[in-house]
Amino acid sequence: MRRPFDLSLYLVTDEDLAGPRGVAETVRAAIEGGVTLVQHRFKQGSTRDFVATASALVEILRPRGIPLIINDRVDVALAVDADGVHVGQSDMRAAKVRELIGPDRILGLSAAQFHELTPEELGPLDYLGVGPVFATATKPNAPDPIGFEHLGRIKAAAGLPVVAIGGLKPEHVEPTLAAGADGLAIVSAIMAAEDPAKAAREFADRIARYRAQ
Repeated sequence: MRRPFDLSLYLVTDEDLAGPRGVAETVRAAIEGGVTLVQHRFKQGSTRDFVATASALVEILRPRGIPLIINDRVDVALAVDADGVHVGQSDMRAAKVRELIGPDRILGLSAAQFHELTPEELGPLDYLGVGPVFATATKPNAPDPIGFEHLGRIKAAAGLPVVAIGGLKPEHVEPTLAAGADGLAIVSAIMAAEDPAKAAREFADRIARYRAQ
């Protein structure tokens, strides 16, 4: 049985932006503000450190029913019994990832263009991460910004849940959801915030208000 997930407010970690507070404590605060899913993206350091932080996040998130997705590294996801894996266009093929992680874990893929939406790629997936909507400094070599209109077209063509990513701020909640996205993936606006709980709550409140209309 596939593990349940909610893309509404999807936090992507960044150890540099977390600073001295650290990733685990930043995530602990952010989920109090309403984060519904966490992707652990580890850009530098050893595999041992990656596993250690991921294990700490599992301990924080699992009792609260919030899934932990590991970026790129299938081995780390399996080692800590994470809830899923997210891969990019240059990473292992989605079909191979699905074979390795089994049928029950969550699998996401980054996409920005229609040619990336092949049946072979989409078939094993549970969701797409689409963007960057705006230019972002948190991911080197990111594709060009796609904007809300293209986001909506990708959502319509994919036939999968979609989380938008890339330079999104609280004021972008309404146009992102209006374009058809199922949620917003946030990095710097929460990870670098002085008060991550407050920052997450601003996103979560706007999402709730939009959906209540």
